[in-house]
Amino acid sequence: MTSIHRPTAAPKAERSPGRWLALAVLALAVLLVAVDATVLGLATPYISEDLKPSGTQLLWIGDVYSFVIAGLLVSMGSLGDRIGRKKLLLTGAVAFGAVSVLNSYATSPELMILARALLGVAGATLMPSTLALIRNIFHDPRERSLAVGIWGAMASAGAAVGPVVGGFLLEHFWWGSVFLINLPVMAVLVLVGIKFLPESKNPAPGPWDLISVVLSLIGMIAVVYAIKEAAAHGLRWDAVAAAVVGVAALVWFVRRQLTLPAPLLDMRLFRNRGFSGAVLADLLTVLGLSGLVFFLSQFLQLVQGRRPFEAGLAELPAAVGAVGAGLIAGMVARRFSVRIVVAGGLAAVGLSLAALTGLSQHTGYPLLGASLLVVGIGAGFSFTVTADVILSSVPKEQAGAASAVSETAYELGAALGIALLGSIVTGVYRDFTAPPGTPPDVASAAHESLGGAVESSAALPSAQADVLLASAQSAFVDGLRLAAGVGAGVLLVTAVVAWFLLKDQKLEDGGPGPEH
Repeated sequence: MTSIHRPTAAPKAERSPGRWLALAVLALAVLLVAVDATVLGLATPYISEDLKPSGTQLLWIGDVYSFVIAGLLVSMGSLGDRIGRKKLLLTGAVAFGAVSVLNSYATSPELMILARALLGVAGATLMPSTLALIRNIFHDPRERSLAVGIWGAMASAGAAVGPVVGGFLLEHFWWGSVFLINLPVMAVLVLVGIKFLPESKNPAPGPWDLISVVLSLIGMIAVVYAIKEAAAHGLRWDAVAAAVVGVAALVWFVRRQLTLPAPLLDMRLFRNRGFSGAVLADLLTVLGLSGLVFFLSQFLQLVQGRRPFEAGLAELPAAVGAVGAGLIAGMVARRFSVRIVVAGGLAAVGLSLAALTGLSQHTGYPLLGASLLVVGIGAGFSFTVTADVILSSVPKEQAGAASAVSETAYELGAALGIALLGSIVTGVYRDFTAPPGTPPDVASAAHESLGGAVESSAALPSAQADVLLASAQSAFVDGLRLAAGVGAGVLLVTAVVAWFLLKDQKLEDGGPGPEH
């Protein structure tokens, strides 16, 4: 199946008068999930100090949210197609708010990891529902491109608002407050959404296959766990066993989808080259970016000594670039071509990451800010257009499942990025040499994480503490430079692959013409 025929535009009579207000509600949901993902990076040093997690636990706190979301997105997208996307979105929003409170008051690393996992379950209900509802609210392709652009811009705005608001809260309250900001957003989303969001679902979805749900969950989590553990500790038996179980579950999942009369995910969608190319571009872009962004917040605070609020403001250019690019991406892709916009965006991100391989403890902000701005512009163009391509490749009855594939690629890329690039940073960091005479318990804590080094060095004499911190910071920057280089390589290769896979791909309504 290379294409699916459907009308290119709906009659004006089908345009809901409240569609833009409905979009505002959906944008709130996206904002919420994006804010939650980014505030954690700033809060990490405080969580390290308070809960004293090991380096491995700290990585789990950072990425278990994405692991669980990646494992459940396809199932939740398909569930929304069946029971109603509005119903699933609002239920998930209430759960998201409730679990945010549990995150705020976590008292141990184990409880924090559990709370983040539960937040992932709730988050998995939000993202595919928002994109699927856009597919069903906006029938006109150009309007839908703008709506997807706004949707993507709000995700980027969340990435901007998260660090700034989070930085302000961290300077005035305890670290748990960064999760409580979810509650007022949730309340507005639910109250306004009940009134203005239209319900939509697949009119003939077939049963929800629980075996497929379990297979997708086990497969995704086991594969990601295996990659994470192998990157951190080498090919140990547990990583190999998890990889075998995960791959077997995913192969079984795919075979089962091909035989079911009403599959959880229609695998024939991947025969569409544009759909497959867009999904792959999403996955590898986020992989290249996320690990770096996760550690950049720590670099700004723990290496360059910026306060949390200042660190949040320092990361703003990426979000500003992404918001601006997202809003015009559909128009630019119609004027030129999908592959120019996507491949060009990916290449821009890759070159910016390459520039960060020259990072040092004393790198001035102009280089950092310019790199982040270009990263934001490139990612904004790429993500918005690939989301539009994915939505345009399927009939609206399957919008939830298709959106879930897009979101799964995003979350899986985020989890893999933190696992792989994070393991590179951690692996290089742990090799630093503590100064002679450092007590074993202090040296052990310092080698777990940079936050641990900052905290444990406080127990040492001033001169010895300065030497320990300088050594730890230097090792952290070395790891960050190497991770930036790997991320740059991934992005530049992805740009080339996208150029070929997205050949002749057009946004729906046929025209690359300039008129808008």
